[in-house]
Amino acid sequence: MPRVSVLTPVYNTNPAHLRQCIESILNQTFKDFEFLIINDSPENKELERIISSYKDNRIKYIKNDKNIGISASRNKLLKQAQGEYIAIFDHDDISVPDRLKWQVDVLDKNPAIGVVSGWMKFFGKENFVWQTPENDLDIKINMIQNCCAAHTAAMIRKSVLTDNNIVYEDFFSPSEDYRLWARLMDVTHFYNIQKVLVEYRTHTNMTTICQKEKMHNAWRAISSELRNKYPVYYNMIKEQEGKTGTRFRLRLFGFIPLLKIKNNWIQLFEFIPVFKIKWK
Repeated sequence: MPRVSVLTPVYNTNPAHLRQCIESILNQTFKDFEFLIINDSPENKELERIISSYKDNRIKYIKNDKNIGISASRNKLLKQAQGEYIAIFDHDDISVPDRLKWQVDVLDKNPAIGVVSGWMKFFGKENFVWQTPENDLDIKINMIQNCCAAHTAAMIRKSVLTDNNIVYEDFFSPSEDYRLWARLMDVTHFYNIQKVLVEYRTHTNMTTICQKEKMHNAWRAISSELRNKYPVYYNMIKEQEGKTGTRFRLRLFGFIPLLKIKNNWIQLFEFIPVFKIKWK
């Protein structure tokens, strides 16, 4: 059995982006994995040709008979995964060469940790490094208002999912990742490696832009539920923001830093001072 199952759903993916995605996994320094790719756009023959062109027995290609959506496709991949650890990876991103190695090392040495992710480097339409908190408590506190564990850069201990009957929920798509983390908060510990694990491609056709209203509504529902479920964490956020002078924060899609008002300064990307304002 492979140690790791890398799970990648594809849907009308740009061919060049798909090749970069696949090759970034095949070129990992950690070699003991299976690479499950599911095509949720079965009419797209070009994607099938690209995937089939890689003669690597670690690749297992699955084609849906019809489009079933992202959450159902992710769950189908989970059912077929044989690895001890599940590495999530989206179809147009790029994993750094040591990503799997670093994550396996964390899970092997820390049985209490069930989810390990890390930083992401945004490129394309947006260019910056998204730095997420390192330790379990800080991650869970911030999870109350933001999805602060990068999904496409995450590795999950499969037993945590199966033992607790946790799967992706279509009702919350395209924020199914945030919902997954919300359910896992009760049953396991999180950890974010303080290094860039994935280069995250941003473009005008990405899901977070095309379905931003639906994503925002799902994010609000999940965040509201977590605030009610974990009032102590929510109070800690409010206390922390009060101490730092933060009066307002705006993040695109619930996690991309955009604007913050701190000590009467409007800050771009939450750290670049733009101008000072006066409150009446």
